[in-house]
This record gives sequence, C-alpha cells and structure tokens, in this order.
Amino acid sequence: MKKEPKHAPAAASSGNATPRDWKRLAISAFLLFHIIAIASWALPLNSLLNDQVKKVVAPYMLWSGLFQAWGMFAPDPLNANIWVDAEVTFRDGSTRTSPFPRMHELGYVDRYFKERYRKFVTEYLRLDSHTALWPDAARYVARANRNPSNPPVSVRLIRSWSDIPPPSGRDWEYRPGNAKSVAFYTYQLKAGDLE
Repeated sequence: MKKEPKHAPAAASSGNATPRDWKRLAISAFLLFHIIAIASWALPLNSLLNDQVKKVVAPYMLWSGLFQAWGMFAPDPLNANIWVDAEVTFRDGSTRTSPFPRMHELGYVDRYFKERYRKFVTEYLRLDSHTALWPDAARYVARANRNPSNPPVSVRLIRSWSDIPPPSGRDWEYRPGNAKSVAFYTYQLKAGDLE
C-alpha cells in the first residue's frame, strides 16, 4: 500500500494570523533592521544610499551604544595617547586631581564597564567642537568629589597627550614621550550644582 505524500499546510491568510505569527514577524523585522543598521554604520562606504541609511539609524545606534568610529583604523589612525583629567579646587584652597578612567590603569572587568567613559572623553569631551559637554562634565566631577565640610568651588578640565611614534624595526616598543597638557575649561560652581 502506497503512502500519500504529506503536503505542507496552507499558509495562514492575513486575517487568520495568530499572536505567534505576529511575534515572529516583529522579531524578524527587528533583526533585519538591526543587521542593516550595523552593516551601514560599520562599513566604511561613502555612498548616498549608505549616508541616508546612517541618518535614519543614527538615533538607535547612539542610544544603544552600538556606534563605532573609525579613528583607530587606516588610513589615518590616531598617533597620540590622549586623556583628560579634572583638577578640583576646594573651599580651603586645596586641590585634587580627579582622572577620568584610563583603560591601562584598570582591571579587565572594570575596563568592560568603563570603556564608554574612555570613548566619551577621548572622542568627544576633549574636542573644542563639543564645548556644550564641558559644564556637565565639570559638575559631574564636582559631585563625585563632594565634601560637605570642604566643598568644591571650581573644576578645571585638562587635556593631555603624548605622541606615539611610528614603529621602526623589529625591536620597536612604545615609550611614552613627554606629555603635553593644556587646561581647556574652568567651571566655577554655583549654588545647587552639588545637589
């Protein structure tokens, strides 16, 4: 006796879609969007279409922290070790240097959680084109150094850098040169800034 072949069930019409069908559709749509967003953002393509896609996905990429800058890659990688410190001045005239996180000074677990701070500082905060960030960064440092008996009165942001020489020969090793530092912003605290 011959068995009759089984046929695939007929596709559900749009009027008979179940919650499971909608869930699968939503997940598939999100995955498709996510793949397109990552690909358009990460690929170094200069095209009109890719630029338009980047404009659409930029809010999602920035909000989720999935954005990527190409500063460490060719053709023009950074050739300087850059960091920012904050000098906090207290009411009694004493000062304290409060560094922003530097990855080489942290353990592996702390690096994982604080990498975004490094990225924020080296790719945005230090630049003169991002002056709008400076007052909030200074207030953040002041709050982190709050002392009710001797409160901070001002915060000075200092950017520092040392050049990274190009590799030369097989025995090349990075040896930090003389660091250069420039105070680029001073914030005088106002009433309510420490709250």
